[in-house]
Amino acid sequence: MSNTSVETVSTAADKAKLVTSAVLVAAAVAAFYVLGKQDLWLRVFALLGLLVVAAAVFFVSEPGKQLIGYGRDSVREVRKVVWPTRKEAGQMTLYVFAFVFVMALFLWVTDKTVEWVLYDLVLGWKR
Repeated sequence: MSNTSVETVSTAADKAKLVTSAVLVAAAVAAFYVLGKQDLWLRVFALLGLLVVAAAVFFVSEPGKQLIGYGRDSVREVRKVVWPTRKEAGQMTLYVFAFVFVMALFLWVTDKTVEWVLYDLVLGWKR
């Protein structure tokens, strides 16, 4: 286990970038509805254009750079994964189906046993 400490430094510029990004997202939604009487392609273009600008502003801020770094680290880790072969995946699938069948059978037998004990022996109800 690592004892590294995480230090988060948030500058005023980063806060301003995040606020600007949030305002641009709100403006994108507002523009879509304000342009309600315009053609749909213009409304969608305004929405997507402002969302792209908002994403660009976010990704130049420190949290955006950290998100990009996290994505790169995730891709690097996925490349390290040893994926099962087709045969191994098929065998594991059969094991799962067999387990589900056995568990369903066990639960059905348990349910019928409890039903028999409760209704026939305890309450004396005959069907």
